[in-house]
Amino acid sequence: MNNLKTVVLEALENIKAINIVTLDVRALTSVTDYMIIATGNSSRHVTSIANRVIEHVKKNAVLPIGVEGEKEGEWVLVDLGEVVVHIMLAQTREFYNLEKLWTRLPVTSYAAVNV
Repeated sequence: MNNLKTVVLEALENIKAINIVTLDVRALTSVTDYMIIATGNSSRHVTSIANRVIEHVKKNAVLPIGVEGEKEGEWVLVDLGEVVVHIMLAQTREFYNLEKLWTRLPVTSYAAVNV
């Protein structure tokens, strides 16, 4: 199996997710190793991004533990265990500012990540 974080990042890039950020939270929580945050252009795009992530991880023998928010499409959370993916509309992402909640962490944009 490919590295789960890499599979998720490839899926996000393939469906044109915007402003992809990876947070390494291993030192701060036992819930997950990485949080990946991405933005979609519309509710439909947010939902499509989440579906693409799920499709890609299933091809790599990983089943999501849970998926929340698909119906509304404003913020979809895909829990993959070691990776939790947050896909949001721009205004939702700005309002909740998850990156700031984890300010002790270095924030890395996808373009700078060596996957």
